[in-house]
Formats: sequence, structure tokens, C-alpha cells
Amino acid sequence: MALRLAELEARKAEARVAGGEKAIERHKSKGRLTARERVEYLLDEGTFQELDMLNRHHATGMGLDDSRPFTDGVVTGYGQIDGRQVCVYSQDFTVFGGALGETHGEKIHKVMDLAMSMGIPMIGLNDGGGARIQEGVAGLNAYGGIFKRNARASGVVPQISVILGPCAGGAVYSPAMTDFVIMVKDSSHMFITGPDVVRAVTGENITLEELGGAMTHATKSGVAGFVFADEKSALDEVRYLLSFLPSNNLEEAPRIMCEDPADRLCTELRDIMPASPNQPYDMKKVIAAVVDDGDFTEVHSNFAAQITCGFARIDGYAVGIVANQPQVLAGVLDIDSSEKAARFVRTCDAFNVPLITFVDVPGFLPGVSEEYEGIIRRGAKLLYAFCEATVPRVSIITRKAYGGAYVVMNSKSIGADFAFAWPSAELAVMGSAGAVEIVHRRELATAEDPEATRRQLVAEYEERYSSPFIAAERGFIDDVIDPAETRAVISRSLNLLRSKREDLPKRKHGNIPL
Repeated sequence: MALRLAELEARKAEARVAGGEKAIERHKSKGRLTARERVEYLLDEGTFQELDMLNRHHATGMGLDDSRPFTDGVVTGYGQIDGRQVCVYSQDFTVFGGALGETHGEKIHKVMDLAMSMGIPMIGLNDGGGARIQEGVAGLNAYGGIFKRNARASGVVPQISVILGPCAGGAVYSPAMTDFVIMVKDSSHMFITGPDVVRAVTGENITLEELGGAMTHATKSGVAGFVFADEKSALDEVRYLLSFLPSNNLEEAPRIMCEDPADRLCTELRDIMPASPNQPYDMKKVIAAVVDDGDFTEVHSNFAAQITCGFARIDGYAVGIVANQPQVLAGVLDIDSSEKAARFVRTCDAFNVPLITFVDVPGFLPGVSEEYEGIIRRGAKLLYAFCEATVPRVSIITRKAYGGAYVVMNSKSIGADFAFAWPSAELAVMGSAGAVEIVHRRELATAEDPEATRRQLVAEYEERYSSPFIAAERGFIDDVIDPAETRAVISRSLNLLRSKREDLPKRKHGNIPL
């Protein structure tokens, strides 16, 4: 037994430095943590149980016969985050550059299957150069198994991907299928084809960072939901993000109590609205005033900033917030903002997180390019997402709620459980000035004082058609509220809606307008 124990310890010691001391030193000299250090930092101390530590590949040829390191380039297992069980894999760049072969892929398959069968979150720490060339189609087959499991786990357990190095070729599609992608500035990259291939095929000269860096995916493609300056901050965000999510789709997110009273008045909101309806204000200040301790964590903060999406808590309960941002393009809906919000709405709905919308939307962005690029189809994604959602839904209309964009932003007509409006709200087909120009065109053309006539007609239109009190009379909103009471109203509404249940027709799945 003593000899066997000694052999075991020797093998495990070898596995802990599978890539070799020199490779580990080179890796750490770049300011990066090793695969094991990342796992140990992420999980509660002493909770990690590694699986398949002594696995290694069985491929032959192309130099692989003499290089069979333990772990085969990926650390897998399970542990705890804030006392809750999670599964994790962490690719090891010091072993074959983190490239994925058959055994490497099978280890990830195994831990993903475990996460689904146990109903616990799956966290992937990605740091690899794609499929292992030496293993040919076996590596591609292993990727297919990962993709299939990503799809099966979608909406069942939370899936979070952290990109901590290169992620190229087919490797990018697994993170893209997960719920959240987190990247690190200057050290993580994602792309289908690298700069050299792009240059050879298209003639375009572009740097690695410009093509697939963290800020590129945070601002242009929308692939990255979060970007951080260093690895530890990125891993901290995984822990924080999970606090807003349940372990699986049959549970509720944990309640985290605070000393912020649920019925607290937000008196600062009475003065937040500008005098002119065309002046911007910061919707994030509204959100901060309403949620517990002003704590709001935004998803995709650098992408399509005219709409803000993120997690917060009210009375200790997790909520998802979708809000128009008047400071950016007047809060208008376009292709990117619609898709960004639709994705977030569906994520919240999948994991039983109630949805709160703050509405100040002048409409959909007009323009030839928007029409050609599919604003009809792609804007319909947000409409579909809200119509499909069965979680508790509360809407607060702060100012403009015009046209089809008002309907799309979680109106009662598409299933919001409660809709409330501030006195400053305007609910109409379009803005009063534009409506008057159309409806009273002849009268304005013949008026002795067109400007005075225009002001009078605008005032009459606002009083007769766009006033929130007209919408309240018709039952299109449930009440006009004092802005200071917004937090208390939302809290009371959510307390009632916690027992909400919906019986839907049986179907395989809907057909969202992709």
C-alpha cells in the first residue's frame, strides 16, 4: 500500500505541473494565473474536487507518442461558490497550448453531463488555441459533443464562459452558446480566423486586439457581456453574477437581505425629469435610486448603450432590469439594442428572475440601413422575448412611450402583469409635435400665427391623447404613481407575483425570428 500511495502522489505531483516548470514560468511571466490557480481562486477554499486528473491522450503519430502529459490540458471537477455547488473546467495553456483533443474533450463532456444531472451551474475557463491539429477529426468530434451539451444545458443550468487567453476557430462557438461571456483586456481574444488569415483572404490589415480583443467584442460584436482589467476581477464577477441566478431552472435565485427598507421613498426621483421632453437624463440614476443599496450590475454595458440591462435586488430578491437610456440616442430601439435586450429577457425568463422595465422610448430608429439590415425581423426578437416570458413582469413608464416601441417594451398588451406611469409619462402613437404636424397640416398652413396655433394644438393633443391619465382611464396602465413611490410599488407588486403560474400550450418550442 505504501508503494502504491507513493506512486499516486508522484503521479499527482506530475499532473499539477503537466506542462512543465518552464512553460508555467513563461505563462506566469505574462501576468496570467495557471489553470489550477484560476480554479482555486474562483471556488470557496478547500472545496475543489478534481476529476480525471490522471487522464491522458491515447493518440499516436505527429510527435504525440512521446508527449502524454497528465490532465491532457484541462483541469475539470466541482466545488462550491458561496456554499453552492458548481462544475468547472479550466483549460491549461501550458499543455499543448490548451488545444482540444479527444481526451481533453471527453473530460469536458463528463463534467458538463455532471452539471446537468445535478442541476448546478457550469463554468468554463477558456484558454486554448482551438482543435489539436495532431488529432485531426477526433478533436472536431469532441467539439461537437461540447456544442451539443451547451444546447441541452441552455435554460436548464446557468452557463458562464470566461475567456482568459486565445479562443479561436470552432472553439468560440461554445462560449457563444453560453449565457454570459466574460473577457479580460489585452489578454483574451476570440475570432473565427486570425489576422493573418483575414489579411491573406481579404487584404485587410488588422491587429489581434482590433480583430478579437475584449473591447472589440464588448463594443462592436456584443459577444462579451463583461470586460475586466485582470483575471482575478473577471473571476470575482463570476461569483457575483451567480448570486443573482438559481442553480437551475427549477429553483429561485438566493435571497440576500439588506437593511434597505422595501417601502423606502425615492424622493430624489421627483426632480430627476428635465423640464423639456427633449432633454436627456440618466436612467441609471433612476435604477440606482430604486434598487437595494443602489447596487446594479450591468450586462453588455459597452454595447448598444441606448438600452441598459442588468441585475439588481429589491427587498433582497434578484430582479432583471431592462431600461431605455435617454442619454444615448434618446433611448431609441434599433437592431443592436433590440437583440441585446431580447437575449437578456430570455435569460431572466429561463432562470425565474422577475423582470422590471423602465420605459422612455421615442420609437424605433428610422433609416435605410436599419431597414436593410432587418430591423423588422431583429426588432421582433425583443417583442417575442417579452411575449414569451412567464416570469413576474412590472413596467414603469417614466416619460416617452411612443408607437410600436412602447408596445414592445413590456406593455400590458403583451403580458406585463403590472404597468405604472409617472405623471411625466406620454403614451401615444407618436410625439405631440409630430402628430400635430400631420393631423393639423392644413390648419397650420392657413393660420395667421402658425407658431401660436401650433403651441395650442400641441397642448390640446397632449391633454387629450398622450396624458397618462387617459391611459389609466382605459386600463392600459394600472396606476399613475408618484415617482418617489416607485420602489415601494415595485416591491409590493413582486410580493404578490411570487406565486404567479402560467399554463402554456404544449409545444416543442417556439420559432423566435432569428
